[in-house]
Amino acid sequence: MELTRTFDLLERYRELYPMDDALAGKQDGVWVKYSTRDYINYSNYISCGLLALGYKKGDKIATILNSRPEWNFIDMGLSQVGIVHVPIYPTIGTEEYDYILKHSEVKAVFISSKLIWNKIKPVVNQVSTIQSIYSLSEIEELISWEVVLEAGKENYEKLIDTVHSIKDSITPDEMISIIYTSGTTGNPKGVMLTHKNIVSNFVSTSKAHALGYGHRTLSFLPLCHIYERMMNYHFQYKGIAIYYAESLGTITADIKDVKPHIFNTVPRLLEKVYDGIIGKGKNLPYLKKQVFFWAVNLGLKYRLNGKYRFWYNFKLTIARKLIFSKWKEALGGEDLIIVSGGAALQERLARIFWAAGIDVIEGYGLTETSPVIAVNFHTPQICKFGTVGKILENVQVKIDDDGEILSKGPNLMLGYYKEPELTSEVIDSEGWFHTGDIGHIDDDGFLKITDRKKEMFKTSAGKYIAPQVIENKFKESFFIEQLMVIGENEKFASALISPNFQFLHDWCSIHKVQYRDNTELVHLPEVIARYQKEVNKYNITLGEHEKIKRFRLVCEEWSAQSGELSQTQKLKRNIVFEKYKDIIAEIYQHEKKQKPNGIIQKTVSDIKNGIKNGIDTIIKNVPKI
Repeated sequence: MELTRTFDLLERYRELYPMDDALAGKQDGVWVKYSTRDYINYSNYISCGLLALGYKKGDKIATILNSRPEWNFIDMGLSQVGIVHVPIYPTIGTEEYDYILKHSEVKAVFISSKLIWNKIKPVVNQVSTIQSIYSLSEIEELISWEVVLEAGKENYEKLIDTVHSIKDSITPDEMISIIYTSGTTGNPKGVMLTHKNIVSNFVSTSKAHALGYGHRTLSFLPLCHIYERMMNYHFQYKGIAIYYAESLGTITADIKDVKPHIFNTVPRLLEKVYDGIIGKGKNLPYLKKQVFFWAVNLGLKYRLNGKYRFWYNFKLTIARKLIFSKWKEALGGEDLIIVSGGAALQERLARIFWAAGIDVIEGYGLTETSPVIAVNFHTPQICKFGTVGKILENVQVKIDDDGEILSKGPNLMLGYYKEPELTSEVIDSEGWFHTGDIGHIDDDGFLKITDRKKEMFKTSAGKYIAPQVIENKFKESFFIEQLMVIGENEKFASALISPNFQFLHDWCSIHKVQYRDNTELVHLPEVIARYQKEVNKYNITLGEHEKIKRFRLVCEEWSAQSGELSQTQKLKRNIVFEKYKDIIAEIYQHEKKQKPNGIIQKTVSDIKNGIKNGIDTIIKNVPKI
């Protein structure tokens, strides 16, 4: 069957993928599974229920939900009757909720917990368009989402033909969703996406690997983000059973339960997994530790498409049996593909995980491109470390004169909701979307991202610095959780470092370093000296103008909750800069001492000359001995 709208996936499920566990989620520690038939029925009940309650095509309804099977029932139920889905992060602040709910003019909101209700409660009374709030949890003052389900069941026979009629009227070019980007500056922008945008993306990316019916995935990233949402459709398109983790805190246990064959992640989670494994390796008895790091160092030399000599392959076989097999076991034990997106992946991580038999494929895109522009395939011939893969078959890319990546294709958004001026700033007259990322396409056709255009800066000597490239190098250190490079219009580059406090605390314990709290810790001379060693180590790999000449440790851990990172773990540079402006001023204060004005300078000069002349006169008049 032809698939041109997201809800066409349901009919594809009916025809191709009869499953008992099409979707599954944990409730109170127990997996609850939904069959293919359950998925279709619940989606239809939501569609009929919404119509019965008076909602109509073109309305907008928001969801503020954690990732769970019910998200899909609501998503499909909305799209089948032409209601625009506005998914919102459960972790944003009250001001952002206020802006998004008012700006999008939603008529209803589905929420999943009391915690979310407490956050939006002060806001919703100020939003005149909201008629109802439905809760998936029991909250006394709210309407249960089961009211919508029951209305759908009761009116099913009467309204199901109307649902089918509306579905038939929906074209691939109609808007399905408004996704508000978390952004790093200003108010969030509402990205308008169509059925064609998203469908073209999940169909194209489905060719990146050979998994399908009979395989399983574990989903733990937020479905309100286009990356996980598109991959959620991608898994459904391929007939892969989707299990939703209970929470980020239960991922380890959930992986052991599900034994996934594929899952999506962001680089920071992979970095934490790797750091955790290495941390355990450092605590092994001497002989085991030697074997462990022999395997790690061997893995770091792994090459795709490399014609290894017999000796390397022989050693790798031993390393996989003795060491890397335990890594795989910790990740479920199955042959595993990990899809990494949302930010740049350190090349060493891709290399060592492939060596361990855990294949990591990296892609690239933005919310505005639904999201994938390029992706590495799960085959050594169409995969290259240090790149984000080849351009998708139906997407066009060109590199502008200043190095910016431009793209267009069926995955490109309609524009920003209610923001035609902002839309025209990023989509030019020829239809090219200006990504804001700097990169190049190598001789083999692989796309490599080097930095964000707006984040690059010049030193006072006119030298360009690409901060992300430097930051990713330094974050390879176990001591560094986050780092921000600074130095625009200054003589040299410096950095603010948010330490990996867990690792630093362990180091302090081993070296008998005493401290009261993190505030005191980051100012201890022995700690600063240890970080200087790390800075020196990575400075060797950088050009002279890129080297970090000075750094300061901060006592806070940066996160999306505390505001320094976006929901996708990108640095909010303006927020960090403002928060630590006094420290930044102190770093560069010797460069910014106010020079005396002309009159003062001349007066000082006159005084100096007068003193010198007076001394000369005295010396001349001293009698000779």
